[in-house]
Amino acid sequence: MSSSEDRYPNEDEVTLTPADVSNPLSHHGGLNINYLEDINEEEEEEEEEESPRSPSPKQIQTKKNKYQHFGLTVAGDNGKGPKLNRLDNPHGMFIDNDKSIYIADTYNHRIVKWKLNSNEGKIIAGRNRKGNQNNQLSCPTNIIFDKQNNSFIISDSGNRRVVRYFDQNQTNPEIIISNIDCYGLTIDKNGFIYVSDWKNHEVRRWKQGDEEGELVAGGNGEGNHLNQLNNPTYMFIDEDYSLYISDCYNHRVMKWKKDAKEGIVVAGGNGDGNSLKQLDHPRGVIVDHLGQIYVADGKNNRVMRWSAGDEEGEIVVCGSSYRFHTDQLNWLEGLSFDNEENLHVAERNNHRIQKYDKILN
Repeated sequence: MSSSEDRYPNEDEVTLTPADVSNPLSHHGGLNINYLEDINEEEEEEEEEESPRSPSPKQIQTKKNKYQHFGLTVAGDNGKGPKLNRLDNPHGMFIDNDKSIYIADTYNHRIVKWKLNSNEGKIIAGRNRKGNQNNQLSCPTNIIFDKQNNSFIISDSGNRRVVRYFDQNQTNPEIIISNIDCYGLTIDKNGFIYVSDWKNHEVRRWKQGDEEGELVAGGNGEGNHLNQLNNPTYMFIDEDYSLYISDCYNHRVMKWKKDAKEGIVVAGGNGDGNSLKQLDHPRGVIVDHLGQIYVADGKNNRVMRWSAGDEEGEIVVCGSSYRFHTDQLNWLEGLSFDNEENLHVAERNNHRIQKYDKILN
């Protein structure tokens, strides 16, 4: 197995060190995570929430996007913790057409919604601390929105399940997949759900009523051959049903075309490192209107962009150290565009979401 750290925190305390154990939720450089104390929140009247609107298609462009070098914090930035103005190891996210950000607040065991220009989030799932009851989550790692069913789908990783929350019925979620070591999620235009199983090194596609799901990538054991994956995490699916997978411990991004028996390396694949040909524990992956691949290069604290056929990528945004400043990044996780193609990055160890504005030509 590839090196990593303890899988998930227990209910009391866990020390995460760079030891040799397998875990896609691992931390870099050693970190003590204390289990959260009871969340004392003031009772608030619940306001009626509109269903999130997914970003609408953009006009076709031909030039590469350029981004500001300095990020703007749009969620978190108050240290880690359970208060509503804080995050604790944020992972995946979804941004709606109103630029509200839905965040998998992993070690707070909840999903929070941060409206545009707000100073705190609102809990939309997992408001009852860590647990495995229907109204609880444990280390959620990703969230997507299903437009067809007007619902959120959450990778409830610590509970080894995928759950659906209907927007107006947050108290009765539906468990749609059980007994799976889930991490990343994506959904295609037909409403089929794709789940990365980091422990079985595979991706499966699920449609309503499936009991097993259909294998679409990997599934040939842990390894670095083109028909194998090693701890897959985040994914992106395009209009042609090609699946882009962050193959984390192979330090590469793989593209699996529909019905393919093996993938194509489209980013990295040259071992872990910080050259322009390399990635180091890639996480979030998204593809823009030109088919260019953006990768959250986890341990390298940078976002890389790769074009089809390129032997090396280019740095889009970069943090040069582990310090807590707006121009620094510290272990990247989720990656997302808003409807204006501004880039959003989840920083696990700085407990915040950074926005990098697209520079208008």
